[in-house]
Order: sequence, then structure tokens, then C-alpha cells
Amino acid sequence: MMTFVVGLGNPGPEYENTRHNIGWWVLDRAAHEWGAAPFRREGAAWITEGTPEGRRVTLIKPATYMNRSGQALAPFLAEGGLDPVRDILVVVDDAALDVGRIRLRPRGSPGGHNGLRSISRALETDDYPRLRVGVGRPPDGVDWADWVLSALTSEEEDVILTLLPELVRTVESWLEEGVEMAMSRFNR
Repeated sequence: MMTFVVGLGNPGPEYENTRHNIGWWVLDRAAHEWGAAPFRREGAAWITEGTPEGRRVTLIKPATYMNRSGQALAPFLAEGGLDPVRDILVVVDDAALDVGRIRLRPRGSPGGHNGLRSISRALETDDYPRLRVGVGRPPDGVDWADWVLSALTSEEEDVILTLLPELVRTVESWLEEGVEMAMSRFNR
């Protein structure tokens, strides 16, 4: 059985420290903690494998832009036998949550997030777990798209960097105990 953790973000140095790239930050931290090899380009994604608790996990960072994130899953979906409810976790920023809030959900609508919309189209379902990481609401008068493509303040970045180990523990809990147990332990 193969398990995938997909971290959403945008390629390119200009997006590296933006709110929209929090999914990549989480995968980078997980790869480091799990002693994974460096990410390598494979088709429309950067991937690596880790073995937390002896379980093989493929970490996927789509190399497409956010709005086309689902394209990166095509080669994995083509193999067949993939159950999105059981085999995939998507890690994504959420501008509707305060900075540092964690919301793991077993399913849900994309909620206006174009990366999740693309993943849902590729999977042909909204029934897949997603780990939403709060990046704060835009100030009045600031467009949502501009907001998620903006850099975190140094204080916000400190909150997220401090949170990264807990986010990796959340992923590990999902892997080992399932979504319901991980939700009860880490949602806040």
C-alpha cells in the first residue's frame, strides 16, 4: 500500500516565503525529520520518500502552480488502486484560520482554495483528508489572492516555524492512528 502526503505551494523563489507555500514548509520539515533523500523532480512534481514508523510515504510537492496542483497527481492516480480517503493527505494554507491554527478534516469542499479545487478535480471527489494550516485573514481592503501570495511577517513566520514539528506529528498521527484520532489530538 502506498501513502501520499501532498503539500501545496507555488514553485519559484519569489513564492518560497509566502503564505500559500506553507504546505511545502511542512513537507520539507517531514522529509528532514524522516531522513528522506532530497526532493527530486519527477514529472509535474518534486517527490521524496520517507519511512516514519516503518511505513513508506511519498511526499509530493506539485511543481505546477497552485491552480493546477492536481496535475501532479496524475502519474500516481494512473497506477490505480488508490483510495483518496485512506491513502492521501493534502497539506494546505488556510486564510480563513488565524495564524498557527490547525484543522485536520476527513473531507470537505475546496472552500475557495484553488489548489484544493484542482486536487478535487484530479481525484474526482472531495472525500480526502486535508490538513489546513492557518495563515491569517487578509486585512480589510486586501484581496485574498494578494494576501496568500504575500510574505508572512517575522512574528507570523516564527509562529509557523515553531509549529512545524507539531504539524509533522499531526501527519504521523494521521498515518498511524487515522484521521479521527489525529483530529482529536491536534485540531486547535
